[in-house]
Amino acid sequence: MKVLKRIIIVIIILAMLGVGGVAGVAINDGYNMYKVAIQETSLEDKVDSIKSVENYTKLEEMPQIYKDAVLAVEDHRFYRHGGVDIISIGRAVIKDIQAMSFIEGGSTITQQVAKNTYFTQEKKITRKIAEVFMAKEIEKNFSKDEILEFYLNTSYFGDGYYTVKEASNGYFGKDPINMTDYESILLAGIPNAPSVYSPTKNPELSKQRQKQVANAMVKNGYITEEEVNKILQNN
Repeated sequence: MKVLKRIIIVIIILAMLGVGGVAGVAINDGYNMYKVAIQETSLEDKVDSIKSVENYTKLEEMPQIYKDAVLAVEDHRFYRHGGVDIISIGRAVIKDIQAMSFIEGGSTITQQVAKNTYFTQEKKITRKIAEVFMAKEIEKNFSKDEILEFYLNTSYFGDGYYTVKEASNGYFGKDPINMTDYESILLAGIPNAPSVYSPTKNPELSKQRQKQVANAMVKNGYITEEEVNKILQNN
């Protein structure tokens, strides 16, 4: 079953990018990229460097509603998959085929950690495959809570903020644990497109994104619609 799942993952990724004819080369190149990256810097060393950042924030130092908002909008099956979400990738494939362009990647939080820490943001098949291999390696070595913590300390939040603590202090003048529910939901939506959703640059777009996050929370059962309306209206 595990072997079959890995084969399906690779096939879907290749299909998503329309390069099935060079599957063998792409898989080999992606695996080599992953091996070179992890040989140059081990996971242990990479994690040490992440944790050594001055504003590194532990998961327990963040509001629960903020963590729920991130999971709802980024990867609501995070605690149930093994680093790669077949359902999300399948949905992305359909959207990409409809658009005839690589508009959605279906990346999990674990894959985003791999991308943020080891690879570039380029939308290339080789990097995508390397990201999958790295995500599986990360899942083997760290708990889900640790991986989520790494993600929230390696994401870009706009305005030069690279950790949740930098962002909460920069945007709201407070540490993450002191964010209000409104602020938590707002902040959760920024990393998707920091230059677009930064509340200092595009406050209206930031609020629109906040509403998208809130809707995702309702859809995935993290909060009720009544609770969301109260949070957004009472700010």
